[in-house]
Amino acid sequence: MSHMSHNDTVPLHPSSQSDIDEIENLIHASVQSGPATVLPARPPSPPRASIPISSSPFIKSNIQQQQKLPVFQKPVQTSIPVPPALPPAVNANSNAGGRGNIGSSGFGSPPNTLTEPVWDTVKRDLSRIVSNLKLVVFPNPNREDPGKALRDWDLWGPFFFIVFLGLVLSWSASVKKSEVFAVAFALLAAGAIILTLNVLLLGGHIIFFQSLSLLGYCLFPLDIGALICMLKDNVILKVVVVCVTLAWSSWAAYPFMSSAVNPRRKALALYPVFLMYVSVGFLIIAID
Repeated sequence: MSHMSHNDTVPLHPSSQSDIDEIENLIHASVQSGPATVLPARPPSPPRASIPISSSPFIKSNIQQQQKLPVFQKPVQTSIPVPPALPPAVNANSNAGGRGNIGSSGFGSPPNTLTEPVWDTVKRDLSRIVSNLKLVVFPNPNREDPGKALRDWDLWGPFFFIVFLGLVLSWSASVKKSEVFAVAFALLAAGAIILTLNVLLLGGHIIFFQSLSLLGYCLFPLDIGALICMLKDNVILKVVVVCVTLAWSSWAAYPFMSSAVNPRRKALALYPVFLMYVSVGFLIIAID
């Protein structure tokens, strides 16, 4: 094998030689034309969001969860009609003198009376008794509308007036005081129940215990008459006092009992009431 020296040259291919010549010509042309103009660099592309890929085979990627999230549409706002405001409720105890609504409105929860002091309960019951007594016995505008009067009825007041009348009659009697009290109490209690049933059987629109409360409060004038007759032992005075108090009690019961029944049956409802009060009046006069 023959060895080539440094002075030996290898001839180039004609196409390669032509390429080299073209490159040299371009270099000489660029040097002669001046410094080359540098084109502005291409702005860098914005960074792309990296996609989290879990390397562990036991941890699920949240890519699918994010893709499955539902797209909520904006709710369509519809105009809802606003109901008119209700009028404020009238307090039952706000107009004690000539109030137009004496009963409870029936709305809301009732007050808790199990934990209140005893004195507060007594004051509330006494206030109710005084209020109902004014509405039934004394003149007031609500007597023309019995539906508004005695709506907040109670049985403590009638019970007190029946017992008080029985005690006054027993104190007025010289003998057999206990028997007098028993007869008076039975007459008044049984009479009130019978009169209430009579009104209901006549087709009256009244509550049973409300009628008992009404008839009991109407005994208040006869209680005053019995007390006066016990203090003044005079027959003429007794007759005058009994007549006045009897008329007062009948006047107090008339608007309530007459409005509870049909106008054609008004006499059938009022006559037994008047008869019971007359019997009580004769009992006051007869006891000596």
